[in-house]
Amino acid sequence: MDRTHWTVPPAPLDQLPMFTRAPFDRLWALLQRAIAPPPGAGRIALALVYGAVCHLVFAAAISAMIYAMFFGLSQGLGRVDWPLATFANLALLLQFPLLHSALLSARGRAILSKLGPKPHGATLATTTYAIIASLQLLALFVFWTPSGIIWFEAEGWLFWIICAAYATSWLLLALSIYEAGVELQSGALGWLSLLAKVKPVFPDMPTGGIFRLIRQPIYLAFALTLWTVPVWTPDQLALAVTWTAYCLIAPILKERRFAKIYGDRFRAYQARVPYALPRLGRVAEPKAAQTTGHSADG
Repeated sequence: MDRTHWTVPPAPLDQLPMFTRAPFDRLWALLQRAIAPPPGAGRIALALVYGAVCHLVFAAAISAMIYAMFFGLSQGLGRVDWPLATFANLALLLQFPLLHSALLSARGRAILSKLGPKPHGATLATTTYAIIASLQLLALFVFWTPSGIIWFEAEGWLFWIICAAYATSWLLLALSIYEAGVELQSGALGWLSLLAKVKPVFPDMPTGGIFRLIRQPIYLAFALTLWTVPVWTPDQLALAVTWTAYCLIAPILKERRFAKIYGDRFRAYQARVPYALPRLGRVAEPKAAQTTGHSADG
């Protein structure tokens, strides 16, 4: 989900490349370098294959998630007999947050760097991470064994109101991901960097756009998608409760990492901007950004 955790460097902070351009400018700078890549047929082919796999699996995973939750997880293809299905579903439910978080640890990032073909594993690590996360989501939403119990199914005007809320939650999530660094969140950073034959340049701590209103818009929007569905089943409730707990715990760990990385800069941002619910009234303007590392052009 929120891969801004990735800004916690396995190397000393002064060796971590960052830049603070606007989201579109960052992505465009990376694309410009990748449009006319340096020679190297093998490297180029590898980057393009990784990119195609990453974004196809990512699109499939998000589509499966949107569809499955819209119907309250009542349409899964899993056919495990009950009561064993309880344990199968629980395993599917927990594997995403557990592995997703483990791979963001120092040891997890080291493992990711070794999963890609040598000597490009470290460059492709963010792409590898996105592929793994997408496969995890696909496994959950495709192979879930439905309980067959439907508690509530919205109808009439209530159905359309809930659908609007569901769509809005996804749009908020998309906006938050874009402003946090879509190249990192989508997995594009790794394969585009390999294609351009440059070191991955990580987005700086996000403080603009929706991040001026709240510090954790990705986790908030993700939680909202879990609760704004038109069909409610025991399956959907289990998913919503479990993953909402993850959305509450994960940002706490993320902010501890940010405090270590950015120090007073993050603490000033933390004091100025609320956690998940925006304050009423004028939004405080951030002070001039102080960056660590170098820009994509550096």
